[in-house]
Amino acid sequence: MSAIKFGTDGWRAIIADDFTVANVQRVAAATARWIVQQPAPHAAVVGHDCRFGGELFAQTTARMLCAHDIKTYLAESFVSTPMVSLATRHHAANMGIVITASHNPPSYNGYKLKGSHGGPSSPSVVAAVEALIPDKPDITPVSLQAYEAGGLLEYTNMEGLYLDHVRRHFDLDRINQAGFIVAYDAMYGAGQRVVPLLLQNTILLHCDYNPSFKGQAPEPLDRNLAELASTIRNGPGHVVGLATDGDADRLGMYDESGNFIDAHHIILLLIHYLHRYKKMNGKVVVAFSVSDKVKKMCLKYGLPVEVTPIGFKHISEKMVKEDVLVGGEESGGIAVKGHIPERDGIWDGLLLLEFMAYTGKTLQQLIQEVYDIVGAFSFERLDLHLDDSLKQQIIANCQKGLYKSFGRYHILRTEDLDGFKYHFSNDEWVMIRPSGTEPLLRVYGEAPSRQGVRDMLQTVKQVLLQSQ
Repeated sequence: MSAIKFGTDGWRAIIADDFTVANVQRVAAATARWIVQQPAPHAAVVGHDCRFGGELFAQTTARMLCAHDIKTYLAESFVSTPMVSLATRHHAANMGIVITASHNPPSYNGYKLKGSHGGPSSPSVVAAVEALIPDKPDITPVSLQAYEAGGLLEYTNMEGLYLDHVRRHFDLDRINQAGFIVAYDAMYGAGQRVVPLLLQNTILLHCDYNPSFKGQAPEPLDRNLAELASTIRNGPGHVVGLATDGDADRLGMYDESGNFIDAHHIILLLIHYLHRYKKMNGKVVVAFSVSDKVKKMCLKYGLPVEVTPIGFKHISEKMVKEDVLVGGEESGGIAVKGHIPERDGIWDGLLLLEFMAYTGKTLQQLIQEVYDIVGAFSFERLDLHLDDSLKQQIIANCQKGLYKSFGRYHILRTEDLDGFKYHFSNDEWVMIRPSGTEPLLRVYGEAPSRQGVRDMLQTVKQVLLQSQ
C-alpha cells in the first residue's frame, strides 16, 4: 500500500487516485487506534464539506470508528470545518474529523484532525496518528444502521449548534441595521446555508451545491473572485464583500470600492478592533508568511507577538496553552479570542462587519486607521507550477545561500524559519516556500504599493526560472 503523509493541514490527495475509500479506511483505522489509547470514554465527531464524495468518505470514517467501539457523532449534512471543531468541543470528543481539502482544486479531497479543545490537533498528535496507519485495517465495519441501532452512532445538527453559538456572541440586529449591504460569495462551499440565515441585507453568489466548484479552486483570493468584485463595483450603493473558502475556515473581503482586502490587512484590522476599541489584550501569533506590519502594530500597542512555522496547527497549539488575542496566517485562516482556537471565515467576517456597524465607518476608513499606525503596503503571492527538478533546484539554491540578489533587489538579510524570506529593505521582502498542500512553489511578496510588489515578484520569478 502507498504511504499516507499528513501535510501542513491534514492529508490531501486526488479523488479516486490516492484519496479512495480503502485509503480513508486506513486513516480512519489509525485515528481509531489513537483514540482507544486515550482515557475512556471514547468519542469522535465526523463531518464533511461540499466536495465530491464527502458524504461517502465521512460515512466510511464513521463506520470504522464505530467498529472500534468509539461513540461517533456524524453530521446530518455538509458542514464547515469550524462547525466540526465546535461540535468536537461540545461533545467532549477525543477527536474531530473533517473530510475536506479546504481551498484545493476540486479534484482533491482531504482528512483533517481536530482536537477536543475545538481546533486543529497538535503536530505531535497528527504525527502519532500518521504512525499508526496500517497497510490494511484489521477490523471490517458493518452498516451505519446497525451502529445507530446499537447506540454507537448518533447524527447531530452541527450547523444548528454553530448558529446558536454565533447568535449568542454577536448583535446581529445591529449589523443588519447598519445600512450596508453584504455581497457574500460562498464559492460553492460550506458557508452557503448559514450566512443567509445570519445576515439580512445580502447579495448571494455561488450559494448553491456544486461539488465541482465549476472547476475553480475555492480559495478566497482576488484572482478567484472577479464576479464578487464586479458585483460590488456595480452594486446598489454601499456594498461590502465577504468570501469564504470550501470549508469556510478562511476568508477574503472587499471594501465598498471593490478593492480586495487580503488576510494581512484583515489580521491588522482585527488586532486594531479587539485591542483599541474592545480593550482586549493577549499575544498575537502569526505564521512566518504574514506581513511584518503585524509586528509594528503590536509594538505600537504593547502586545507580545510570536511567529510560527506555516500551518494553523502551530498557531492553535499556542492558543490552547496561552492567552492569544489573534492568531492568523497568510492564506486567510484567522482565529480570535472569545471563540474556539480555530480558523473561522464567517466569524472573522462578522467581527469586521460589527466593527463597521459600531463605528459607522467604511472598510476604507478603517484600513486608513491601520495605515496611520503601520504605513500603507501591498501583498501578493505567485503560485508557480514547476517541473519537480526545477523546484528542488530552487530550494537547494535557497538552502545553500546562492541567491544574493534578484535583479536590482539586493538581499539585506534572510530568515529561514519555514521557507526563505529575503528582505530587500524595511518595507520590501519576498518569501519562497514549497506548498504543503499542493505540488507547487509559492512566492510571496510585500512592498509599499501594488505595482511595486508586482514588479518585485516578476523579477524574482524570472531569476528563479533561470535557476540551474
